[in-house]
Amino acid sequence: MNENIIREFSNVQDELLAKVKLENIIQKEEIQSIAGVDLAYWDQDGKAYGTCCIVVVDYHTQEVTEKVYSYGEITVPYIPGFLAFRELPLIIEAVQKLTKLPNLYMFDGNGYLHYRHMGIATHASFFLNKPTIGVAKSYLKIKDTDFIMPENEAGCYTDIVIDNEVYGRTLRTTKNVKPIFVSCGNWIDLDTSTDIVLNCINKESRLPVPVRLADLETHKVRKQLSELV
Repeated sequence: MNENIIREFSNVQDELLAKVKLENIIQKEEIQSIAGVDLAYWDQDGKAYGTCCIVVVDYHTQEVTEKVYSYGEITVPYIPGFLAFRELPLIIEAVQKLTKLPNLYMFDGNGYLHYRHMGIATHASFFLNKPTIGVAKSYLKIKDTDFIMPENEAGCYTDIVIDNEVYGRTLRTTKNVKPIFVSCGNWIDLDTSTDIVLNCINKESRLPVPVRLADLETHKVRKQLSELV
């Protein structure tokens, strides 16, 4: 593994972290649209490819208003903790295809709940210039800290506290279903992030609608593209 790359990536993360603000720059009442963002990868002929799918939904009706995607060869190596550098080019390319920018981006992945507080939702915010939220299906274990399982009722949660700092939240969105892991991306606080996520839950999934639809879209687009590339 290239130590120079890790040093360079770490320096970028440190510079961005100093600018992170976990406070609202938009009120919930002002939100009209939310974009779900997800990526998927595949290997072909010894090369790695990826696609980024963005699905924009109306915050109040949960109806899809726009879908876009980008794809291409992945040239940045996979390095744990630095996934954003691998994903950002495709995210930015997909965002540029949107006809109308959403009020907020919700990522299938982590934000502040990250080894260096710089998951994809946080890192990408500086290139999107919008509030962001991270929603992960599985727990990223940091410093051997386990999460505390919330009570078995929709809306129950426990905070993920590491070294006396809140990194994120374990949120039960549906009774009798595994929780998800919510964290701030940037320019939003954790309580507001939680409220927005819960407002985007329906009976079809434990995941909020924007993330679930983006996840489904990446599987569909990856299948189509992998047969073409």
